[in-house]
Amino acid sequence: MTSEQRRIQPRKQPSQVRAELTRQRILTAAAHIFAEYGYAAGTTNRIAERARVSIGSLYQYYPNKDAILAELLTRHLDGDKATETLRQYKDRTEPLEDIIRVLVRTVIENHLDDPQLLRIMIEQAPRSSEVLERVTQVEWEMIADLRELFERHPEVQVHDQDTAARLVAFTMELTVHQLIAMTNSIDITRLENELVAMLTGYLRTNR
Repeated sequence: MTSEQRRIQPRKQPSQVRAELTRQRILTAAAHIFAEYGYAAGTTNRIAERARVSIGSLYQYYPNKDAILAELLTRHLDGDKATETLRQYKDRTEPLEDIIRVLVRTVIENHLDDPQLLRIMIEQAPRSSEVLERVTQVEWEMIADLRELFERHPEVQVHDQDTAARLVAFTMELTVHQLIAMTNSIDITRLENELVAMLTGYLRTNR
């Protein structure tokens, strides 16, 4: 383990229910503090006060706020339902637009809990090798499932389905990430409709 990895590694893995509840309180408090004050002003003292734990107790679980933010990012990735949703639909015969809509809606919903915190995670979350590996794993799982869907669905006309799978996966994730995390809010229904129309139109094009 590198020094960077140790710096953002949680110190204590709870083995009892009470300890896990304490850690969850710290993470919940941190999410609110980061969203309310920003990352620079979101100190561990503020987090501990919001979580109603001593600063010493907080440091038993996390060495610093970087480690807390890294854990929030990891939990965000673990809560991503897009791949699970895609696997439910990739072998079905619904119209392509309906399948893409369900997938786009799932990606959007995964980012609606706290747009301000999402922006902080995108811009400032530490990137340990473990986090980067988890991000890569999520990306390639989605790409593989999209490729299977495109190979089987009769409405998909693009010839290079591997490239198409990569384009669709990254277009959905990056577009939703950036637009929902922006300071100026966006109409979610319009975002869904436009993204579905764009992706469906591309996939139906014979090229």
